[in-house]
Amino acid sequence: MDSSQTGEQWQNLLLPHLAEYSPATNLSQNEVIRKLIAEGQTIYHFGFGQSPFPVMKSAQKALAEHTGENAYLPVAGIAELCASICEFHAKEDKLSHFHADDVIVGPGSKELIFLLMLIFNGDVILLSPTWTTYKPQMLLAQKSTHVISTSFESNWKLTPEAFLQTIKENQLEDKNKLLILCNPDNPTGTSYTEQELESLSKVFRDHNMIVLSDEIYAKLRFDGGHVSIAKYYPEGTILSSGISKWASAGGWRLGYNIYPKKLSALKIAVKSAGSHTYSCASGPIQYASLMMFNFDEESQNYVFHCRRILSAVAEYCYRELTSVGIKVKRSTGGYYLMPDFEILRPYLERRGIFTCSQMCEALFQEANVAVISAGPAFLRPIDELTVRFCYVSFDGESALKASSQIDQKDLPEDFVVSNCQNIVDGVQAIKKWVNRQMTN
Repeated sequence: MDSSQTGEQWQNLLLPHLAEYSPATNLSQNEVIRKLIAEGQTIYHFGFGQSPFPVMKSAQKALAEHTGENAYLPVAGIAELCASICEFHAKEDKLSHFHADDVIVGPGSKELIFLLMLIFNGDVILLSPTWTTYKPQMLLAQKSTHVISTSFESNWKLTPEAFLQTIKENQLEDKNKLLILCNPDNPTGTSYTEQELESLSKVFRDHNMIVLSDEIYAKLRFDGGHVSIAKYYPEGTILSSGISKWASAGGWRLGYNIYPKKLSALKIAVKSAGSHTYSCASGPIQYASLMMFNFDEESQNYVFHCRRILSAVAEYCYRELTSVGIKVKRSTGGYYLMPDFEILRPYLERRGIFTCSQMCEALFQEANVAVISAGPAFLRPIDELTVRFCYVSFDGESALKASSQIDQKDLPEDFVVSNCQNIVDGVQAIKKWVNRQMTN
């Protein structure tokens, strides 16, 4: 048998529904950009949402002290950590209905969300735009998925009317259904108000909707006023979070989901799936994370400074980008804006640029600026000129030191220019590129 005949035996190894499956766009781009930067190229990287700040010193010390923890731990997490997580949300979010045995701790919230999708018997509703990983996870889990498109005019938020229309059009009234709500949102930076969450809760309850509330950016809401939908819809909300954003520990890979009693069957099944996949979250990481959820004075100060630095950077980016006609909604928390470059459409079309991906490539080649097209990765139309813009490519350690020396409530107007030079240079590069398109 020759090599060509042998090769034929290995055709069609991939499941048919995964024929065009691809890696996460943000991770793939980040690997390429980091390689180019390491080679000495100047690139303004606005494509990856990773905390710029160092992990708290006390957490680093705690991790070093627990490196000897080598035993397999309970699948759902050590009891002390699960209890600490519930106490954290009771104190910070006024969510007193959660208990330690409602928590599942895993190697990142992404893994726990995927396992939930894998075992859930029903349809899934996603918003557009939304985080780049939700839809590919639905594809892996072979779930029927329905998308509700939001708009710039609605601040990229879900409304009760849009929800009800989707339920009716897709005949979902009598089906098991789960909606993923990211609050504060990735990629738009928007956050929901109490009134908006109350209104959504009413229609969710009327239609027996299960809500997976992804609140990974909750502690980074700039005004410190995060509100969880679990406050208004406790019986149907699964709260998902972790330490990757507010505690700057993305590489530690520790996340958790908290299930209401009514949905304990889902929690038990996810826990079982965890026992057959990841076994348990890392022991040293779990023990070291305990101090974070105690949320002592050090942690509170750390989050305060991270939050107000990010707020200042977001406001600078908003102000500068809108000054050249780019449409942007102000970010209210987290790492993101979602600029709309529609003003450039006639100028770009003269160059043969018709999709957002083509525009992003031109921006990269001509201005050394890296952003990710919102379509299709974030479920926007491919010809819509919206991008996810991550404003975290600055020296967070240096910025933290500078912020800690400023006693006033708000940072001075020149803080970003003085302490986040890479952000300033990158945004100015975008402005110059935009102006060139409209003058050439």
